[in-house]
Amino acid sequence: MCGIVGHLGSRNSVNIVVEGLKRLEYRGYDSAGVSYLDRDHTLKILKKKGKLERLQGALGDLTQFDALSCIGHTRWATHGEVSEANSHPHANGRMALVHNGIVENTSDLREEIRAEGRDFKSETDSEIFLHLLERERERGLGFLESISVSFKKLRGNSAFVVIDGKTGDIFAVKKGAPLVCGTCKTNAEAYISSDPYALVGEASKLYFPGDNVICHLSVKNTDIVNFYNLDCSTSDRYMAKGAGLSVEVYGKGNFEHFMLKEIHEQPSPIRELACYYLEGEGAGFLEEVAKVRPSRIIIAACGTAHYAGMMVANFLEQLNRIPCTVDLASEFRYRHPVVEKGVMGILISQSGETADTLAAFELCREVSMETISIVNVEDSTLHRECPKNLTIRAGTEIGVASTKAFTQQVLAGRLLSFALSGTFLDKGARKGLREKFHILASRVEALLGRSDEIQAIAEAIHNYRGFFFTGRGKYYPVALEGALKLKEIAYVHAEGYASGELKHGPIALIDETMVNIAIVGPELKEKTISNVQEIKARKGVIVLLGPKKDKTTSDLGDYFFPLNFEGLGELSPLYANVANQLLAYYMARFKGTDIDKPRNLAKSVTVE
Repeated sequence: MCGIVGHLGSRNSVNIVVEGLKRLEYRGYDSAGVSYLDRDHTLKILKKKGKLERLQGALGDLTQFDALSCIGHTRWATHGEVSEANSHPHANGRMALVHNGIVENTSDLREEIRAEGRDFKSETDSEIFLHLLERERERGLGFLESISVSFKKLRGNSAFVVIDGKTGDIFAVKKGAPLVCGTCKTNAEAYISSDPYALVGEASKLYFPGDNVICHLSVKNTDIVNFYNLDCSTSDRYMAKGAGLSVEVYGKGNFEHFMLKEIHEQPSPIRELACYYLEGEGAGFLEEVAKVRPSRIIIAACGTAHYAGMMVANFLEQLNRIPCTVDLASEFRYRHPVVEKGVMGILISQSGETADTLAAFELCREVSMETISIVNVEDSTLHRECPKNLTIRAGTEIGVASTKAFTQQVLAGRLLSFALSGTFLDKGARKGLREKFHILASRVEALLGRSDEIQAIAEAIHNYRGFFFTGRGKYYPVALEGALKLKEIAYVHAEGYASGELKHGPIALIDETMVNIAIVGPELKEKTISNVQEIKARKGVIVLLGPKKDKTTSDLGDYFFPLNFEGLGELSPLYANVANQLLAYYMARFKGTDIDKPRNLAKSVTVE
């Protein structure tokens, strides 16, 4: 969601911060701003509604700045409309701050502050922290103490970064929101961000502070970054590591969009995941997992990861015969679930920073449940906090609409199911599963080579009024995921349904303006086709993704895309879903939307 970048050091801070914000554009935002201290020790602020290009245009030639330090922000609106007044940074002349998260007790604190005669310039919850800091500074407290006292008054998950308008020092504090500091000691420079990707190529060492830890960045100190507890004592509650990524990771190569690049990247990580966990270093982790004997399993996740969880639950119940429930992480805590020892919790998140999923993890941890994360981003909050991590090894995913991460999440779940089956040490069983992964990778490669066929279908149907994705059994989760992808990036009405559920209400919407994308696998084929016939009888347009050389299926559809399901077994839905991904991509392209950065969405959802 909101992106934060800060820098202090000998080089041009404004340029470094703006470049860092560019790398965080994929997270989703609606305004951008910076605050910097120039060489005359004047605190300056500039912010603009809209894309980062507007801020850059207002700043002018970035190479001409001579700033001691700078903080910057891209905002994803929560409290208050999209406007320059509500954009960050917020400032009072003595300091400026940026914020990621939500202050839950906003109403009470706003009344308290107004009662003291202080005026608000914005509708945001973020400005509350600025007034609290200002009050403590007026009472004579230092910056560190003011942050400590003020932060204790807040409820909810937040990260704040504050620049001192007198010294240029940068302070930060967090609870339940991502934050990372970085240093490059050869240049005596320090950095801070909500995402380590912003610091790639700049910081040589990264520091991940724990909750309720205050970070102090200052070139005047022997250690350019220092950490303190909320009682202002020195803190050791942070994790340090070398920065290992390279800038090249973020290029689109020869592809028009990151999303298309990431769809085409999928065969390699599919093969690599199998090799890592079945033959390589990851096998030891699965051997440990194999010792666990859960009485039942709860999966908690959001959005695309939730649909991946539905597929993982199918594996666990059908192949392992372990009772399994799948919860939306945003609802998990509030339905008062029965969680206890003996139950395993699986938390799925691409970013590892999804606020609702982290909250679900905390609930599991409170009752000492066995927990495993299925996560992509190493060193994310979920990865650091969860005792067991099944990393999906998808590589960096920049496009907001997840593609390759979904595939890898499901495959990681299949590996977990295999580990819990009791046959993990059986070399023949390992070989069989590895071969199935390799078949999937080869089929996906072949499908990608036929992208022009899907592009032609997308061109023919992209202007219809609405779209129903349908599937039965194991294909139902990818019907949901296909509809989600389409609505995310093409901004059209799309819904996913179990095929047999259409006649229980949704079929009332069917007419000649509606399209049914029907996923028809070899399993339950006759029943699924019967459901398609119901839509065809009501003049709905039919797009069929179905078995090749099947005349019954191909003759039924207005458009038919043949698939070779042979040998894929339980992995067949992932194969069909790549067609869904391409269909969504090309429909969005024909509609001219911002595919990599769709409106109103964020890559990492760090608020509840």
